Amino acid sequence: MQQKIQLRLQPNEAGNENIVREFIADTLGKSYNQISGYNILKKSIDARGRQIFINLTVNAFIDEPYQQREIHQLFLQDVSHSLHSVIIIGAGPAGLFAALSLIEKGIKPIILERGKDVKSRRRDLAVLNKEGIVNPESNYCFGEGGAGTYSDGKLFTRSSKRGNIDKALNTFVQFGAEEKILYDAHPHIGTNKLPQIITNMRKAIIDSGGEFLFGKKVIDFVIKENKITSVSTADGNSFSADSVILATGHSARDIFELFFNKNILIEAKPFALGVRVEHPQEIINQIQYHCSTEELEKKALPPASYSLVEQVDGKGVFSFCMCPGGIIAPAATNSGELVVNGWSPSKRNNPYANSGMVVQVEEKDAINYFNKIKNKNSYVKNNALLLMRFQQEIEKKCFAAGGGGFVAPAQRLADFTNGKISSSLPQCSYIPGLASVDMQNVLPGFVAERLKEAFKQFGKKMKGYYTNEAVIVATESRTSSPVRIPRDGETLLHPQIKNLYPCGEGAGYAGGIISAAMDGTKIAENIAAKFY
Repeated sequence: MQQKIQLRLQPNEAGNENIVREFIADTLGKSYNQISGYNILKKSIDARGRQIFINLTVNAFIDEPYQQREIHQLFLQDVSHSLHSVIIIGAGPAGLFAALSLIEKGIKPIILERGKDVKSRRRDLAVLNKEGIVNPESNYCFGEGGAGTYSDGKLFTRSSKRGNIDKALNTFVQFGAEEKILYDAHPHIGTNKLPQIITNMRKAIIDSGGEFLFGKKVIDFVIKENKITSVSTADGNSFSADSVILATGHSARDIFELFFNKNILIEAKPFALGVRVEHPQEIINQIQYHCSTEELEKKALPPASYSLVEQVDGKGVFSFCMCPGGIIAPAATNSGELVVNGWSPSKRNNPYANSGMVVQVEEKDAINYFNKIKNKNSYVKNNALLLMRFQQEIEKKCFAAGGGGFVAPAQRLADFTNGKISSSLPQCSYIPGLASVDMQNVLPGFVAERLKEAFKQFGKKMKGYYTNEAVIVATESRTSSPVRIPRDGETLLHPQIKNLYPCGEGAGYAGGIISAAMDGTKIAENIAAKFY
């Protein structure tokens, strides 16, 4: 017999298999020996009170042999001689999962990735961090695996509308992720482990007859009778296929420019912009768990995280991509522009906790900003690239404020809210370095003022959060795409181009690794349904 039950345990109890079996037996009124084993279905931490608990939902095996969890795996066909092929532009999670799903359906994917493989890409990131030189085709945003590979590996999404979350998580396990991502409330792989998983996916795609090509920056489309007949790349090559999936991620500004210049329909899309705020992890642990980092290990607790949101003057101010035990990284894609992001290794064992803290940005905000700094009325009105230009403008301003070399403008948190320039800055995980500036002169006014008020409110919600031991670093600006590429709700096709499928975060239909993966899968299934 198998039975699903819920348990509420102390952290050190939840990590001990024998103790969990004892609790299962006691809950069911059975003897310990009657419980042959269990599989965890869901695991979450309840830290709302002074005492911390782990909530477990388990499937227990009673008076029958224990069975290991079944990992549902993709069955990949040999597509080397497929009658149908699909070009996928971009090898991020949307593109990779689209390719794997196409292979499942017997269709050949041809992946065109502008950047490099994960191993070569790592060397470019080292140069960016240590020498302040960015490769515009190989950086934290561009390259194999997309922005997610070297960001953090969070696999949590609130959206289940675009596809099967369990299938996406099982696919990650199939290619090397730990099984715990199947049941953790906030699953996380870690930046140190994602590259090998991505490499395994690439190998499977190639072994199945798909094509996976690096250094293929798309620069043009040939369109005839409202269909893309070929895709041109910067190295002079041209590719043709039945359909094209556009999965270029949120930072491929050249693709947005290409669409705009070719009069292919795109739209400005609201996004969010702000800063990275970094605390010593010890502070966040004390706030959330009421214990020191040393006590964490004894209690078998992971480094503490948080999620914060506040409405300030009609706009949402919220934490984004919180990284316990993490590092702030330079995520720019061009020289002269400064972007920061955060990531964590799988153990989350770095001494700092960082999170994006961002403010919603709409078209009217950008118009007001441009009207104040320069006369751009003729340019900004009714322009699909308006919010992208605004994003770019702030990134350039931040680069200049830091003094170059991707040194980031920064300020102690309490100093920022009090309008005081920091005479010194705390130690920080950001390798290129920090420059003490008045962030009020760097950030747009409507962003800075809302952040100030939000930080005060967050300090009331989390006693100890509002402190000068924390530092804010600018700018966190690649939260999502500032452009949407429209598509039909049923066919998922672009309304003008009959064989173009806008996909994932760059097109405005995802907000993270899992939602992008699910979107890629859904599009592949739509394409397969059309062919067969």
